Amino acid sequence: MTPARIATTAVLLTYLHLVFGGVVRITGSGMGCGDHWPKCNGSWIPPFNDPTVMIEWTHRLLALLVILSILWLVIAARRHRSDAGIAAPGAVFRPALLALVLVVAVALLGMVTVKVGNTALATVAHWTLAMTLLAVLLVAAVRSGAFGGTAVATQPGTARAMRSIGAGAAFAFAIVVLGGVVAKSPGAAVACSGFPLCGDAPAGVPAGATHIQLTHRILAYLLFFHAIAIAIAVGRRGGESAMVRRAAKVAAGLVVLQVVIAAAMVLSMLPHSLRVLHQAVGVAVWLAMFLAAYLARRAASAPRLAA
Repeated sequence: MTPARIATTAVLLTYLHLVFGGVVRITGSGMGCGDHWPKCNGSWIPPFNDPTVMIEWTHRLLALLVILSILWLVIAARRHRSDAGIAAPGAVFRPALLALVLVVAVALLGMVTVKVGNTALATVAHWTLAMTLLAVLLVAAVRSGAFGGTAVATQPGTARAMRSIGAGAAFAFAIVVLGGVVAKSPGAAVACSGFPLCGDAPAGVPAGATHIQLTHRILAYLLFFHAIAIAIAVGRRGGESAMVRRAAKVAAGLVVLQVVIAAAMVLSMLPHSLRVLHQAVGVAVWLAMFLAAYLARRAASAPRLAA
């Protein structure tokens, strides 16, 4: 199996693991295995007589698969080090090795999170580090030729697109991290009963929770207009890579979809199904924006790489 396919598998498994982490949080299954780690309630395969146990155990199983896929990627990159673009400076091996370090750190932080009872600080830190891991794996995948990495190396782009899409990626990262803060801050998830404005907060919701929710929404609205503007500008402007234009349009489409899901979620009183979908698309937005930004960076330096 080529490093490109292994890297793609690692990206998809990590994305699935992050989405399933949202299922764990939304269903309150974070302590389904008690404070035991890596075992679950003292067993490697516990009895699944409680849904929270099955959800948390499945989340941990996905984490194991992520670790194994990244280890496989490091080994494959090492074995293919003589191939063009695999072990050269700035190519696949280094981000793969960094991903291995990060996934071990994520696993250890997950252990700490369980041991301290899923506190807000530990959970948000775990979430943020996992999102960083996803980006590093995507770098390895693009450098191996996946996700448009091969095509964009021969499609010169502009520094202007790199900067504007990079700003969108920074927005997306801030929003998904703040989404973790919203989920773990008491009352923040339900602080705004209206859409697109906040509306009246339910009784008993702290003022600070409303501020957190409003900050999350304002950043989301800014990303909404920024992503659409990028897609239009990159599409019209000459000299841009076709792959970058396509990635920017996909990212903008996901942002629009996320806003629609958010509206439906708030107006239907936050059902579990829409909350899970909101998180899944939110992670996809970060993935797509980062991919577009990294492809734009590669395109902007394509002539230099070709030389």
